[in-house]
Amino acid sequence: MEIAVFLEGQNGLNWPRWQAIARTVEDCGFAGLYRSDHFTNGNPPDKDSLELWVSLTWLASHTSRIEFGPLVSPVSFRHPAHTARMAAAVDDLSGGRLTLGVGAGWQEREHMKFGFDLLGLQERFDRFQEGLEVISTLLNSGQPVDFFGKYFQLREAILLPRPQRPGGPRLLIGGNGRERTLGLAARYAQEWNAAFTPPAEFMRLSQRLDEHLQKVGRPTSSIRRSVATGCIYAADQARLDAKLAARPAGSSDAAGLRARGVVVGAGSQVQDQLAEFAAAGVQRIMLQWIDLDDLDGLVSLAKAVFH
Repeated sequence: MEIAVFLEGQNGLNWPRWQAIARTVEDCGFAGLYRSDHFTNGNPPDKDSLELWVSLTWLASHTSRIEFGPLVSPVSFRHPAHTARMAAAVDDLSGGRLTLGVGAGWQEREHMKFGFDLLGLQERFDRFQEGLEVISTLLNSGQPVDFFGKYFQLREAILLPRPQRPGGPRLLIGGNGRERTLGLAARYAQEWNAAFTPPAEFMRLSQRLDEHLQKVGRPTSSIRRSVATGCIYAADQARLDAKLAARPAGSSDAAGLRARGVVVGAGSQVQDQLAEFAAAGVQRIMLQWIDLDDLDGLVSLAKAVFH
């Protein structure tokens, strides 16, 4: 199982932090670096939130090995034609290392503050499906295409230059919805990403995804299975206990957090949990790193999981 790092970009990410973390992730041997795409954090006060696609463009030309991408870029405030164009260009710039994670959008606060219509849940997923169709069509078609949906329209549209990778970057759909989300992943994605899911539940969702894939005539091996989950790690037990004690009430119990799929441990303790995810069929795990200034912790985590 490959191990990557996942950042909450809306919780204080700026250029110095992004550049330092990217270099650390690249140097320490992690498989990839992923980040959320938000205008602002979910609750006040507002914090730094470095623009996603600008940050990925920098990453493409300042790293050489790691894979990267958004978890996930919403169609609710990014037109899918723009997303497809940016993704193809950034993927080419990086030599084919981008994974294009896309989503329906969910955070009410940023949509209200910046004037975007989140829509109700049913309409939101209808719009998401149209967005997936637009992105997939533009990335895959070497000829001008038309698309006439309720939310998006194309008229003789084509991406030029064509993506260097046939079909462009790998398309990722994240989420735990057994029917619509997994159905869309089976139809459009090359990677499915479960969010904060313990191994047993991941296995159940993965089996349901197999059923959706069979319905649309795709082999089960055609889609990579990944998980993005929390990570509370320290080099020793005393530091781990301090981290847990600083958490809000009700979220400081290590056993309870592990039961929800959060990776919690000191030193090599995390290896057993990671092995459980691997045994459940997870091919890549993205560990959420909350403290954006704790580079020493990232280095220590790498030593614990790679040595």
